[in-house]
Amino acid sequence: MTDAVDTATETFLGYRELLFSVVYNMLGSVADTEDVLQEAWLAWQARVRGGEPIDNVRAYLTRIAVNQALARRSALARRREDYVGQWLPEPLLDADTAVGDGAASVVRAESSSMAMLVVLESLTPLERAVFVLNEVFAYPHTEIADMVDRSPAAVRQIAHRARVHVQARRPRTQVDPRIRREVTERFVDAAMGGDLEKLLAVLAPEVTLWTDGGGSGPATSLQPVHGRTAVAEVFLAVAAGGLDGYRVGWRTVSGDPCAVIFDGAAPLAVVVLDVAPDDTVLGIYSVTNPAKLTRVHDPNPAH
Repeated sequence: MTDAVDTATETFLGYRELLFSVVYNMLGSVADTEDVLQEAWLAWQARVRGGEPIDNVRAYLTRIAVNQALARRSALARRREDYVGQWLPEPLLDADTAVGDGAASVVRAESSSMAMLVVLESLTPLERAVFVLNEVFAYPHTEIADMVDRSPAAVRQIAHRARVHVQARRPRTQVDPRIRREVTERFVDAAMGGDLEKLLAVLAPEVTLWTDGGGSGPATSLQPVHGRTAVAEVFLAVAAGGLDGYRVGWRTVSGDPCAVIFDGAAPLAVVVLDVAPDDTVLGIYSVTNPAKLTRVHDPNPAH
């Protein structure tokens, strides 16, 4: 039995990166993803001890993880009802080994970006699961049907509905990461400098600002702020309040360049931008909830 358990452990670890990526795309929370993987591991151990053969281990493990994640979504929905202000996905910083092997090398897909995860929040849990499995990880409808206990025809309909919904809210035009970094640097320079002219130049007319303080961290608004002028006024007010002692570090979130604002060694905010094809800022996602920044570390702390 020891050999069987060792083999089961090795097998699970071999698929952990995939499972982490699937579940994180479904939940947008690193902590909840880790909990789901722990539950999946316990279910996998029980199955191995039972001695029943498994024809397709990858599909079986994914099914366990997906169903655990769907169950977790219900708990998250109840938790969100009491959440203060806007809710944004927990930033998953690249090369952050503190959250496990899966997080350190999570799939670098546009679907894992902050902007896409926000769009995916508008899907039903089942639509999101089907979309993630099919669009991001290329599972065929027949395999997904087995995972979510639906017919292949039903899964095709769900996948189509989710795809149309996402495409209407998230065009598939991607901006080169180097350009995203340049635009992010220009935005941060203008925002922290309180330069209205530079801010207006870098913001798209239809820009939207989302801030997630969770009732514990600084948040500029409990509701999204829309429009170039309104968003610029928010950052001018922040700059006027004084930014002495704050500094900027540069990291990446699911492949997207981001700015991390530090107050001393402590992270104050992770700011991710959604950049339009014309190199203007279309969306600003600012996460300041301390509970979502516990895994954010400064690689170059000031001395």
